[in-house]
Amino acid sequence: MNKPALVVIGNGMAGMRTVEELLKLAPEMYDITVFGAEPHGNYNRIMLSPVLAGEKQMDDIMINSREWYVQNGITLHAGDPVEHIDRRNRVVRARSGLSVRYDRLLIATGSKPFIIPVPGHQLRGVLAFRDIQDVESMLAMARNHRHAVIIGGGLLGLEAANGLQRQGMSVTVVHVSDALMNQQLDKPAAQLLQKALEGKGLKFLMNAQTEEILGPDKVTGVRFKDGSVIPADLVVMTAGVRPNIELAKAAGLHCDRAIVVDDTLQTYDPRVYAVGECVQHRSATFGLVAPIWDQARVCGAHLAGAGVRRYVQQTSPTRLKVTGVELYSVGDFIGGEGSEDLVLRDARRGVYKRLVLKGGRLMGAVLYGDVKDGPWYFKLIQSGADIAAIRPTLLFGEALCARAA
Repeated sequence: MNKPALVVIGNGMAGMRTVEELLKLAPEMYDITVFGAEPHGNYNRIMLSPVLAGEKQMDDIMINSREWYVQNGITLHAGDPVEHIDRRNRVVRARSGLSVRYDRLLIATGSKPFIIPVPGHQLRGVLAFRDIQDVESMLAMARNHRHAVIIGGGLLGLEAANGLQRQGMSVTVVHVSDALMNQQLDKPAAQLLQKALEGKGLKFLMNAQTEEILGPDKVTGVRFKDGSVIPADLVVMTAGVRPNIELAKAAGLHCDRAIVVDDTLQTYDPRVYAVGECVQHRSATFGLVAPIWDQARVCGAHLAGAGVRRYVQQTSPTRLKVTGVELYSVGDFIGGEGSEDLVLRDARRGVYKRLVLKGGRLMGAVLYGDVKDGPWYFKLIQSGADIAAIRPTLLFGEALCARAA
């Protein structure tokens, strides 16, 4: 008997993790064909930052080599992205002209970087920080250019800044807000982070709005709305991403900000599933690994016919380590009406902790400099445990709370 055909659009972490989960449960169930835009096997995109910093090589971050696909009977078309989905006939067509029929389709097209559409954004030397090609381009630029400007002071921007500085470039981070990583940190922690990174040689322009990228054909500088100009040989845009949904929209799948899926990661077409940064589940979109791994487990089970699982959104922590600075944030670390803060500041040790409590429960945490208790605080948030008995020692961590109990 012919096996049903599963076609996967997207050879990244979300799609391949779903395939791995499927293979654990039903390794012989489908003939699997994978289409990827990049000419590689599946690699760990999160580890691009250490590659840029010179700490790892490309071979170190590969998850699934081409041999893995062969060993698992998977047909891989790398460097040949799908450009059309014909849902009526259940066929996908790739850029090469190749057409493949499917019984089940998995869309894992991820997201694409948001390039701020200022004048000059198409000049040579303006890059995103999204894939292997971006990293190779940045490394090539760093060999014979001096000035790098990073637009965006979030997690990705700071990792790009660290990597390029490690490659010998003079780096300025430009951020539209007055606080770095403002989606993950409160202002005191952001200020400590900025001071520490300035001490390591990075420069920052805060509350700065980019007006124009300068240069006749390649980048020479960046002008801001206040009229100031700084030199630049390389501009890296890390101002966020957008779900990559054009293919799904053209196929008539229901999309809002992303491809809308239910608790099984199924789209409005029961033959079509979607996972990762391209999906929208109960109004939320996703950019962290933990929820995407959860999606992969649920989707893999349903594709395997073992569909008892449902995807449930959960709080995910953010952890950052840049040039020795450690940060951890999770949950509602800003608070509001009815909440209270527990704060520890130890400037000498370079430690800052803020815990947000409400109704006798821990709601959120920001840790700077000492993050070892982050996972414990995360468990307390997830479980909704009553922390009244350990409140006096909560700031000082699990070990002291255990002794006090």
